[in-house]
Amino acid sequence: MEFDLESQPEIVQTVAGYALQGWELALLWLLSPAAWSQFALLIVAYLAALVIARRVRPMLARLLDPGDADNLFAKARRFVAQFLPLLLPLLAYVLTGIGEGVVRSIFDSGAVIAFGKRVFLFLAVRALVRDIVADPFLKLLGRYILVPIAALYALGLLEPVASWLEATVVPLGNLSFNLLWLLQFLAVGGVIFWLGQWSNSQSSTFIQKQEEMRPSLRQLVAKSIEFMIFGVAFLLLMNIMGINLSALAVLGGAIGVGLGFGLQKIASNFISGVILLVEGQATVGDYVELDGGEAGTIVKMSARAAILETYDGRWIVVPNEDFITTRVVNYSDSGSANRYEAPFSVSYDTDINTVPAIIEAAVATHPEVLDSPFPPDCELRGFGDSGIDFAVEFWVNGIDDGPNKYTSDVLFLIWNALKDNNIEIPYPHRVVEMKGELRTTSG
Repeated sequence: MEFDLESQPEIVQTVAGYALQGWELALLWLLSPAAWSQFALLIVAYLAALVIARRVRPMLARLLDPGDADNLFAKARRFVAQFLPLLLPLLAYVLTGIGEGVVRSIFDSGAVIAFGKRVFLFLAVRALVRDIVADPFLKLLGRYILVPIAALYALGLLEPVASWLEATVVPLGNLSFNLLWLLQFLAVGGVIFWLGQWSNSQSSTFIQKQEEMRPSLRQLVAKSIEFMIFGVAFLLLMNIMGINLSALAVLGGAIGVGLGFGLQKIASNFISGVILLVEGQATVGDYVELDGGEAGTIVKMSARAAILETYDGRWIVVPNEDFITTRVVNYSDSGSANRYEAPFSVSYDTDINTVPAIIEAAVATHPEVLDSPFPPDCELRGFGDSGIDFAVEFWVNGIDDGPNKYTSDVLFLIWNALKDNNIEIPYPHRVVEMKGELRTTSG
């Protein structure tokens, strides 16, 4: 039964044609003395690359080893050292290229050795993606884009596949694009925005180390650099891919209408976040209390909201607009001291003129209690039902929270001071008045 190739689908005919060409090429190589000489040169080039790599790689490893140094030059040496696994395939590629020039000058052909050279390049690319690239996103791009391209190039199919992708047009309404342009857009866009993310993380780390800058100013500079980096990345991508930015004017107008109506809250929170960063009235690390009673330490500020962490470990997401439009108490703005007070009572039998000096001296012994802006101050607050009410005011640098129990420590000092001076701390007394005759029953 004969196989009728002409009756098969076009893709089957194309694959069969490539298979037939490959078979004819293989027969030609097997029967050609020039092909065998090229195979021999391939083996020689690989063995020479193997010998050179074994001798040179230990020397380069010692040269590029920075030891425990952590400066810019040491980081550059570590970066270069991680590419040492590519030494063997790249040396084989270079030596094979030299052999290809020699073969073409003698036999006026070099298809076999050119194929071997492309294979060595493919091995180098595969080693790069598999053993060197550590970033997950770059590894993904390398695995599904770079390695297939290198494989197609090694097999000599890159140009026909690229032509087929370019000829395959995908319509999208009034727009249309070919598959090759789409793949290029994804690859170039991914690399550009990865570089933008890397640049943003490096610049943010550098800015956060500038301790002489206010925290709010550091946040503002970091956010400004982030917007600038990704804005430049977007414009660069549009320019590389040949997209006319004027064509985006209609889309920009639609986005503007959406911001004006559906996204006005997001826009409001974004502008409020910029105002907070500029004014510096609340920043990461501050302990704040909102008008609704929520209180906690600001652990993160984003373009839309701030995150407060409460004493019990819960996170509260507060829109930036609330910091602008409502009353906010900042207990740690600019590192200012905070005042607290500890109430207590003494018996009516006490000489109250001696109480302030005793309590102020006791509270002043606490290591965290400040003498400035004011030293501890004991004040008479009133005459209660069971005793005379006092309160001592004191200033500390910090928040009276879980780790810092300032009020509890001061109350312990007050208790011990009163006990040492035989001053009684009263407790409630109740008088029971009974009316009528008290009757008893006898058994």
